[in-house]
Amino acid sequence: MAGRASAQAALETRRSVLRAAAELASLEGLDSVTIGRLADRLGMSKAGVIGQFRSKEKLQLETVELVLEDFRTQVWLPVRHLDAGLPRLLAVCASWVRYAADPGYSGGCLLTQVTYDYDARTGSVHDRIAEGRARWRDTLRHDIDAAVLPSATDASRVVYGLESLAAGITPARLLHGDRHADGWALHGMRTLLGVPATD
Repeated sequence: MAGRASAQAALETRRSVLRAAAELASLEGLDSVTIGRLADRLGMSKAGVIGQFRSKEKLQLETVELVLEDFRTQVWLPVRHLDAGLPRLLAVCASWVRYAADPGYSGGCLLTQVTYDYDARTGSVHDRIAEGRARWRDTLRHDIDAAVLPSATDASRVVYGLESLAAGITPARLLHGDRHADGWALHGMRTLLGVPATD
């Protein structure tokens, strides 16, 4: 019984460290996530933090995994039960915009942040981000192909447009104070898909 409680406590500590890492990364970038800074934030010893992850790279990779899982949980899981095609694509756009506008991190959409941080680099962190985003693009293409869109529709162009609109929400809100950025993004997504605006 004590062993089970100890394992649960260790799991909760690990999760707390990752949440703190994600919050810090959203504000200052993934490179700001260090063992020392997290130890200070959480009131832990450096040994206690590094014992969870062994290295800074491992910590960064697990932070990226948390970000990808958050995205999947908030954007994809609520709509995946819908039939493939335009209805699910529109539902994805709505959940995506909600997530981008309020992802649960002070610095905005962390998936966008880490992508910009690592898009031109090499290494395991870059590769994991690229893999996660490629899977998301494939998911979008699947629904675009299943939707009844004009025959000349280029799925890759539509994916690019949807990504660009979602990525623009955080800087519009935080840098420029555009309180309606999420609504504008959703309007743009619907336009891109050839669906009349609802407002």
